[in-house]
Amino acid sequence: MTKRPVTTALMIAATLALLAPPALARSRTQVPRWKTLNSQARKVRTGTSNRNLARVLWRVKRVPGAVGQLRKLYQGAIKAKVQRKDLSSYLKVRSDTSGFLSKTLGPAMGKGTAAKPAMARFMVGGKYRTSRTTDAVVDPATGKTIMKVYASSKQDVLDAISAADGARGATAALSPGKRAEILRGVARQLKARKTELAQVMALESGKPVADAMVEVDRAINTFKLSAKEAMKMKPQVQNTPGGKMMVSRAPVGVVSAIAPFNFPLNLVAHKLAPAIAAGNPVIIKPSPRTPMTAMLLAQMVSKTAWPKAALSVVTPRVSNIGPLVKDARVKMVSFTGSETVGWKIKKQASHKRVSLELGGNAALVVHKDADIKDAVTKAVRGSFAYSGQICISTQRIMVHDKLYDRFVQEFVKQTKQIKVGDPLMKGTQLGPMINRAAVERAQGWVKEAVAGGAKVLTGGGARGSYMEPTVVVGARANHKIVREEAFAPVVVISKYKKLDSALKQVNDSRFGLQAGIFTKSQKVVDRAFGKLDVGGLVVNHVPTIRFDAQPYGGIKRSGFGREGPKYAVEDMTELKTMLLPGVK
Repeated sequence: MTKRPVTTALMIAATLALLAPPALARSRTQVPRWKTLNSQARKVRTGTSNRNLARVLWRVKRVPGAVGQLRKLYQGAIKAKVQRKDLSSYLKVRSDTSGFLSKTLGPAMGKGTAAKPAMARFMVGGKYRTSRTTDAVVDPATGKTIMKVYASSKQDVLDAISAADGARGATAALSPGKRAEILRGVARQLKARKTELAQVMALESGKPVADAMVEVDRAINTFKLSAKEAMKMKPQVQNTPGGKMMVSRAPVGVVSAIAPFNFPLNLVAHKLAPAIAAGNPVIIKPSPRTPMTAMLLAQMVSKTAWPKAALSVVTPRVSNIGPLVKDARVKMVSFTGSETVGWKIKKQASHKRVSLELGGNAALVVHKDADIKDAVTKAVRGSFAYSGQICISTQRIMVHDKLYDRFVQEFVKQTKQIKVGDPLMKGTQLGPMINRAAVERAQGWVKEAVAGGAKVLTGGGARGSYMEPTVVVGARANHKIVREEAFAPVVVISKYKKLDSALKQVNDSRFGLQAGIFTKSQKVVDRAFGKLDVGGLVVNHVPTIRFDAQPYGGIKRSGFGREGPKYAVEDMTELKTMLLPGVK
């Protein structure tokens, strides 16, 4: 009876003694003494919490702020049942991640233990498969492998295409009402498993769990919007001089849905849900860094009346992706990802439909009549949400000369208050970037700007996959941190005197996805909307805002076509017309 508490206490003491100073120099968190944390653990008694505590501490010892967060969670759990539930859930996921994933993903997963990561199978035509090769999925926060995924071979990809092509008749035969019912069924499952989905996303992408919860809500909305579009697929009869005509939309055929890591649920949903609404078989190719969320979504679809053969989730390496783009049986490729890869796909798939959502370099204009308090608060969030790894992350801010000094001062102040920590903790506002290589690239661009005369007002440091939220001023237009897509928690602030000068700066980019403007003048808004070469302008908010119903996409090098259920369904269908001459 006395050995276990002593052993646990010693393990906790040893762990805390070995904990390095917090990773981010300007986000220091005081490490609590082990006696305090252990006594808190004794008071909570969440069943598994005490025996898992030492293991969790070892796992998160390199995660900035995680130990301090855990201390506060224990303090709250002593008094509140809600926080006790949060604590118990956190400890279970962190102490036995492999077991959590095996339970959550169910039939897709092989057996796993805390010591050996689980193995995930891919899906071909509704059936799970393995292969001879595997790829690791790494938790960006801890740097640890949390799962291995069997890599699909080229033959597996071809089999998925064959299954999808063979299911075209079955999916096309589903009535609009049936398709809508399927989509609403997936939406209900997403709602029921919201917490699990958010935790899976936090583990594989490093997205703070609070943001992941929002992404689940958005995905639910995407499926509901697609259900409404499915109901509009009924033929329309029109009277016209000379008779009548009936116009209908027919499914285009097999859709390849290639998705990125940064929104592993909702960006898959924006391809899958409209495809189902249109009656098209779908082959999903998720990012190799975040395959689990797509696998879980596919399981939900498989529990509906959607034909099993009409859905695959494949995990090929780059050398085996080719058929998803080039095979003649694939009628449309919907791709979200890098600029370079996207335009290469467009060239290779020249005889089929292609939708591309690519890079961005989103700019925000803060005009002289703006509400500066509102602008700063929203701009900080827009610049550093999900560590800047969003295509429409606010990367460049142009502030009118009259507001510049006040804006910068308050912006830096709020940036320093951002809570860095474990993405699985609800209070975390900024988690890790996807990997260390992404951090090193962003830091290199910041250093280049500094060497060229720019100044870092706060941030710039990093440890592991965590990079401090960074504010740069004085950068020039030819610096990479201004010219390229940073995809990092870095923002560049500059000043302007005349509106047209600011609009010219916004347009001085090969990208044209979205921009934002803060002003009280409708005249200024109208001028900006007419002058800016972007796919979307957000008024009195940051360009990081996206409505899931909007025709989302960019111009110039930012993409081709538009997403959003209504517009995606149009892309995924063919117009067919029946003419009835002389019929009244």
